[in-house]
Amino acid sequence: MLVDSHCHLDRLDLAPFDDDFGRLMQATREAGVGHLLCVCIDLESYPAMYRLVEPWPWVSVSVGVHPNDRDRRDPTPEELVSLAADPRNVAIGETGLDYFRSEGDLEWQRQRFRNHIAAARAAGKPLIVHTRAAREDTIRVMTEEGARDTGGVMHCFTEDWEMAKQALDLGFYISFSGIVTFNSAADLREVAKRVPADRILVETDAPYLAPVPHRGKSNLPAYVALVAAFIAELRGVSPERLVEQTGENFFRLFRDASSD
Repeated sequence: MLVDSHCHLDRLDLAPFDDDFGRLMQATREAGVGHLLCVCIDLESYPAMYRLVEPWPWVSVSVGVHPNDRDRRDPTPEELVSLAADPRNVAIGETGLDYFRSEGDLEWQRQRFRNHIAAARAAGKPLIVHTRAAREDTIRVMTEEGARDTGGVMHCFTEDWEMAKQALDLGFYISFSGIVTFNSAADLREVAKRVPADRILVETDAPYLAPVPHRGKSNLPAYVALVAAFIAELRGVSPERLVEQTGENFFRLFRDASSD
């Protein structure tokens, strides 16, 4: 099954679909996408996000607060655990560390990450980890806080093989977005070739990071097929096999997700 393992359906531009979310979902299904994981980045928008996707049983959700915005309300681990108890909720996140857009003392960001890991451990849910310009601290906090016990995915991975190997050693999966199709991503393509077949996922991160030939435009979940086809060619396997493998990996990791 073709799965978009990370998207933000509540943030998509619906103008091409006459502002009709149902038309977007129909087009996504017609493109061959069988399941979506709609990822939360702040608690303020979570209720509306949940209501938007609730009629669609082939959409799972996560709950978490993105590392970038200091002004977001920080949830307690207990609050995250409570929200994650919903049967549609399959993960904690996205969470992690992002030093690219943040300055000064970033202990608040690390503490937010620690709270999410604690919630994932308590809820028995995998983590969705965002990391940018924070390679060493991301792995260090994951190790110190016992993220090995939860497992999860390094989403929209853009780092080198050394970091990928460290995450794999902690039991994490590696997910690739449209960035892997960019001309500037030669090093990342080498990582995509080396990740074990049973640990690789594909995603769009829609509406961000549209793959070639749509780079610079608003991304759509349907474009996950382009990411899968590109990685299949890199790895020397058929697109059908790559889709089958990444789908199996998704449902193994996000064990609460429905495959209907």
